[in-house]
Amino acid sequence: MKITTLISKLLGGIVLITPFLLSGCDQHSASTNQVEKRKITVAHTSFYVPYDYINEKGESDGFEVAVIKEVAKKLPQYDFEFVPVSDDDLLIGVEAGKYTLGTKGIWLTESRKKKYVFPKHNIAASVIGLTIRQENANAIKNIDEFAKFSGKLVPIAPQSAQFMVITEYNNAHPEQPIKLVPSDTFQITDAYSWVLEGRYDGFLEIELSYKNNIQKADAPYHQFSDRLAYVRYKGIPTYPIFNRHEQQLADEYDKAIEQLHAEGKIAELELQYFGESLNSYIQ
Repeated sequence: MKITTLISKLLGGIVLITPFLLSGCDQHSASTNQVEKRKITVAHTSFYVPYDYINEKGESDGFEVAVIKEVAKKLPQYDFEFVPVSDDDLLIGVEAGKYTLGTKGIWLTESRKKKYVFPKHNIAASVIGLTIRQENANAIKNIDEFAKFSGKLVPIAPQSAQFMVITEYNNAHPEQPIKLVPSDTFQITDAYSWVLEGRYDGFLEIELSYKNNIQKADAPYHQFSDRLAYVRYKGIPTYPIFNRHEQQLADEYDKAIEQLHAEGKIAELELQYFGESLNSYIQ
């Protein structure tokens, strides 16, 4: 009787202990199967409306930010965090590895390719054109007519992407080139004044800059709006930049962008933020 009782108690103890052991195994198995997502830090500028900015709710917003957020949905293995920064901090931070990638309407140049990884697919486009005098608007409706009219362009800093744009134009049109003069940087108000004074007949400028500086009612140089006009030239692709050790992530970005184009999501976001497709202006 004593031996039987002892055996019964031992078996009962095993039955009681077993569920706790199994429960512990299940918890351990769940914890080992849960993989921690890699954090991706996305730097963007704060005031470049409508590309990248902080909205009235204090949230990261803008077309390029919205595209990256859609890319993030395609890459669930990562945890994307958006950080608003200054232009300089973005460029320096991505190069140093402080940020995984950055986006701010960046044009691709040879010097930048040495510092960052550029994906194959652009994220957006930046329309560039000429600010001219309103009195010449009938004679200058495109960049070819400007070259024929006089080609007198406000000097451009030789290290800038704008300098590259006109260099490429002149290489393609040697019979009627634009007068490309290298110059140090200057205040934008000087460029507007020089055009208005007739010193030059055109100022190569991003359309968004013209709208923010001239067209808007509260623009800093709105007083020139009835004397200046803008002529579109073409769209320049803009790209996010990745740290030079992030080629794999850039490749995954490219696959996601292809899917988003196929799904019509990029076109939908372009209409939402720009009211049109800027990619259609890329030549």
